[in-house]
Amino acid sequence: MSKNLANKLDTGISPSQFMEGMQKNQEAFISGYEQFSWTNESDREFFESLKFRDDLRVMILAADWCGDVVRNVPVVFRALETADIPTEVLILEENFDVMDQFLTMGGRGVPIVIFLDTGGYVLGHWGPRPKHVQEVMVNFKKENPDREAPDYQDKMTEVRKD
Repeated sequence: MSKNLANKLDTGISPSQFMEGMQKNQEAFISGYEQFSWTNESDREFFESLKFRDDLRVMILAADWCGDVVRNVPVVFRALETADIPTEVLILEENFDVMDQFLTMGGRGVPIVIFLDTGGYVLGHWGPRPKHVQEVMVNFKKENPDREAPDYQDKMTEVRKD
């Protein structure tokens, strides 16, 4: 059975409200948003072609403290603006009921971009990071299962650079 989030439609905040209300990482987020440019013309054309669809909605689960949100959501915002798809942001800490339907490797990871129809049925989702980055993180977590290890944060800093 398909997931339905109709009860969550129109309960989030707009992308601009999210950016304006950020308590952490606002400068880096806005910088990424303002510096965005299409590197592939066919990608831009694809998103522009979606302007003619009036049956799509997007919810983005996000938290301003998350580095993946800061790196990825500005691009997602720009793509969805190009597509003219109604978009709302659900703050993670206020929406664990939604988050728990989109776990990554059994854990809560943001951002999660959820594509819905106008009835709230989930058509698909993406996140919390691009596949090639996710593979690096999965391998890191397999090799470093103890988050309390004295060198865990140093190793995490290195893998994030990669």
